[in-house]
Amino acid sequence: MTSTPPPSNHFSLPPVPSLPSPSASRPRGSIGSTFSFNPSQIMDSYYDANTSAFTQRIPMALDPNRSILASSPARASPQPKRKSKQSLNKTSTKPGGGGGGGGGGGSMRMPHPLANDTTDVFQDSEDDADDEYDSYEWGMVDRMRLWRHDALMQHLYETAAFWGDKILSWTNDPNDAFWLAQTYFMTHQYARAHRLLTRPFPVSPPNKSSPSAGGSPSKNPNNTTTGNSGGAGGPNGSTTHTHSQMQLFPSTPFDTKGKSRESLSMNPLAMPSRLPVGAAGLVDVPETLLEQTSRLVDMSLACRYLAAQCMVRSGKWTEAMELIGEANPFRGSAKSGPAVANLDGGIKIEASMCYLRGLLMLKLNRADQAKTCFMEALALDVKCADAFSQLVNAEMLSPDEEWDFIQGLSYQTQTPDDAEFVQLIYTSRLRKDKHQVEHALTRSRLVDDYGLGDNPDVLFSFADALYTDFRWAECYAVTSRIMGLTALHVPTIPLHIACMYHLNHLHSKLFLMAHEMVDREPENALSCKTTLMDPRFAPAWAAFGHTFAMEAEHDHAVTAYSTCARIFVGSHLPLLFIGMEQIMLSNYRLADEALHAAAALCENDPLLCNERGVMAFNHGDYEKAADFFQEAIDRAQVTQSSQQTWAITYMNLGTCFRKLRKLDEAVKIYHKVLEYDSRHSIALGFLGMVYHMLNDLDKAIVKYHEALSIDPINNNILELLNTALETSTARSAQTLRYQELARILHNKWHREDPMYRERVAKAWAEQGMAVSQTGQLVPMGGAGRGQHGHEGDAMQE
Repeated sequence: MTSTPPPSNHFSLPPVPSLPSPSASRPRGSIGSTFSFNPSQIMDSYYDANTSAFTQRIPMALDPNRSILASSPARASPQPKRKSKQSLNKTSTKPGGGGGGGGGGGSMRMPHPLANDTTDVFQDSEDDADDEYDSYEWGMVDRMRLWRHDALMQHLYETAAFWGDKILSWTNDPNDAFWLAQTYFMTHQYARAHRLLTRPFPVSPPNKSSPSAGGSPSKNPNNTTTGNSGGAGGPNGSTTHTHSQMQLFPSTPFDTKGKSRESLSMNPLAMPSRLPVGAAGLVDVPETLLEQTSRLVDMSLACRYLAAQCMVRSGKWTEAMELIGEANPFRGSAKSGPAVANLDGGIKIEASMCYLRGLLMLKLNRADQAKTCFMEALALDVKCADAFSQLVNAEMLSPDEEWDFIQGLSYQTQTPDDAEFVQLIYTSRLRKDKHQVEHALTRSRLVDDYGLGDNPDVLFSFADALYTDFRWAECYAVTSRIMGLTALHVPTIPLHIACMYHLNHLHSKLFLMAHEMVDREPENALSCKTTLMDPRFAPAWAAFGHTFAMEAEHDHAVTAYSTCARIFVGSHLPLLFIGMEQIMLSNYRLADEALHAAAALCENDPLLCNERGVMAFNHGDYEKAADFFQEAIDRAQVTQSSQQTWAITYMNLGTCFRKLRKLDEAVKIYHKVLEYDSRHSIALGFLGMVYHMLNDLDKAIVKYHEALSIDPINNNILELLNTALETSTARSAQTLRYQELARILHNKWHREDPMYRERVAKAWAEQGMAVSQTGQLVPMGGAGRGQHGHEGDAMQE
């Protein structure tokens, strides 16, 4: 009986036999080159477990529905309550001052939670653990395991690695190897952790010739329990090993208890046998031991997952993909799927592996497959929030796809007690372009029913809704509260910066915040918006494109925006920016495609409405263009930014009215622009054009001069001004000529030339006019007209 009981687990999982390493093709000393990293072998052995008559603890670690919950060093996660036993009330007769844990001998010493072998990712049954509580006494390994785990909790990773290495040298236990590898991973020693996880360890399969269900453990001459320190037990918790296995894998001296264990621990001849090391540091496994050795990545999905994580952190993405496979090997099996709940209350290791597979797909620029992997991970276990964050933060799904997928997850099956809350908290993070009523109800319930009114994630949901409605000031108030609660809330930072940009009085604070972020978070891509730190940081690619657009490098801008569109699949903004640049390049067909694709994702963006109006104007459809511009203005009324931002949209609308010969409406719109910006040179020029079209040359010339005072090198306005001046001059000369002619005729009239008066009267009579006695023209039978009318009629004659 081992001295350190494994963690209890009353959930019964199907037995799985250990994976044998293929020996036919493995030459001596080259174990590293012949192991197949494809997870199909794990899957095959898992299928074989359904027909196996043996129960072991190592294959239980191959269950994809298990988590690593039971192996938590501090047992921080809630565990099933251990069965009470009458033997636990017995007192120990251990003499005082003995080994095993010190202290007097009046009462039995119970195991410390940290000293308990919580590293058991190769989990025993609960009966084994309960039986071992009857006469538990501490030994050297127990105390060092306590040191190791307590060091982990205090972030003393070098201390944990120091003592964990000694423990593994004594026990050669796969569980101790797993947690030593975890310690190496935490200290960024990824190559060292990977070597430990992929080196062979001895395994002790049950005696196939005598699978006794109730047999007692076989004893060696020293009355110590045989078997490896892992304590692989029979069906009822007993250890069943053959004599030959005792010779191959002798029991460790730490399988005893009390003072005898302490004395044996000092005897080097009692140490467990170690596998020899061959050339290049590879473990040299004799062929006679090949069937009794296996790697940790063979024996446990948790170890395989950790080894893949080491490869990812080392930048070896292809090797990591080989470890976990390009597709989920458990997909379609009876023990896999969204309808299969996790029995131990943790997160399925299968879901974690799907999430890691998605990250690798992103590293390999296979975004579509990455999206599928993240969706599979979240569908397998709704508690896998990392997969949810990847889908939502990167906007991998369209708004409708996102809503349908999140609402269709198996919450009730996987988390029956917490299904409603998990669904609400996920719904609050979705985009707010649609389902506004549902989102408002969700936020209300999270605040009122669950008391999360001051939670950063819930506050972010409020801020996101306000930002979607262009209510920058209110959004900034909420994001400021979030920044006060937490120094860095990654989803909030972009909203906070955007609000500060839109509110002009906060530009100085934005400048200071940029410097503070560089000082506090120099390695964060948010601080510098660099594509080198994070090649998949979409806002950085958008800013990169804006830089090119400002420099009139439209082709390069399109390239940057296209990269952003591949990353932000569900966002309409990159497509909108591409359409705007294509307009600048006069590629109207490509611009139409981009803008229509953006409209399919989001229709209520006023900027998108403006750009669609520009395209309608370019196609000559002025009525449709005017409708788009008016829609953009209406949607922009709710924004809390300066109305000067939308002056260009008003100008576009006025231009459409001018094209449609709605000159009075055009004058009103241009005056509206000048209310927002009295020095808008283009608006002054266009207003002069409208006055020019209305034959009001004086006002037109004045507006042209005002426009040129602001933009003196505008050739179009200069040309229009010259035209207006020439027209005005010509009209002035013609007016002088008419006035001279009128004076001559008036003089002739006063000389009372009878023939002249007769000819004039006859000419006007043909036009229905008559000449009065005073010489004025009046309609026949009507009242007389003034002198101005007489002169006008005379000049026309």
